[in-house]
Amino acid sequence: MSDGPNNTGLWQIAWRQLRHNRFAMVCLAILGLYTAVWIYAEATFWGARIRGVTPAYKVSNYDIRNQPPSAAHPLGTNFAGRDNLSQMIQGTRIAFEIGLLTSVIVIPIGFALGAVAGYFGRKIDTAVVYLYSVIDSVPGILLIMAIAYVVRSVVERSEAFQAITRYVDSGLLAVCVGMGFTGWVGLCRLIRAEYFKHRERQYVLAARALGVSDGAIMFRHIAPNVLHLIIINFSLRFPGLVLTEAVLSYLGVGVRDEPSWGAIINDAKQRLWLGNWWELAGATAAMFFLVLALNIFGDALRDALDPKLRTAEAKTA
Repeated sequence: MSDGPNNTGLWQIAWRQLRHNRFAMVCLAILGLYTAVWIYAEATFWGARIRGVTPAYKVSNYDIRNQPPSAAHPLGTNFAGRDNLSQMIQGTRIAFEIGLLTSVIVIPIGFALGAVAGYFGRKIDTAVVYLYSVIDSVPGILLIMAIAYVVRSVVERSEAFQAITRYVDSGLLAVCVGMGFTGWVGLCRLIRAEYFKHRERQYVLAARALGVSDGAIMFRHIAPNVLHLIIINFSLRFPGLVLTEAVLSYLGVGVRDEPSWGAIINDAKQRLWLGNWWELAGATAAMFFLVLALNIFGDALRDALDPKLRTAEAKTA
């Protein structure tokens, strides 16, 4: 029971619009390439983990350290003689894991709080607004670092969490939790505003008159009409998560035992005086093109999925 947009039609219209946007399709192809690299990196990591061996990208060979780009090593080697291209590939894995794991925390919290605040209003809305106002008033990077330090300490000191570190790096988990518990504010505001708008629409009033419960109205009737906003928010926030992780790793708070782009840049800067530019250039370029593609495709996806923008474009055409 919904007078909102038809979800099937919405996605069909959005895809047709995206196909006519050449920049968006080029960015989609770039994201497809990054996804393939991510899957390969995951296979490499877990293949070595299951066999109980050291993965090739972690094997040191000091006889070939600090070598410039060559046919054998297209991005050269680092101070330990490790192939920089392999390090960049694993950095892609870390970037995707950061984005996905953080979103697993951000989306449920932001959606649930925004939904109850917008639907019920009054005291519940006031409490949610106070909560996200407080979180938003604290400098984000400092709050993330504080949470990350606490989570890492708890994980590394508690035997109950030791099993988790077999599958997820403690630094990676700490950063994800930190960004997750501080990054839901934007989504919460967006969902809250949409629920304020939808709760007085005819299909919601009809559902109430028929005796449908509040929970069913919130999650079965209104939620499908705001699902596209979650996807847009995810696509636009993903680049910020990647950059935040890079900054945290650069500051020494992020991933420890795996080669993230931020950690690579932090290590590579110390060897610039030797003329070893290739390690820094590789990580920077990998991060730049991923963030660029995500930003452009995210903007195009927002334009394609937002009915208001499509209506405005149709009027001006």
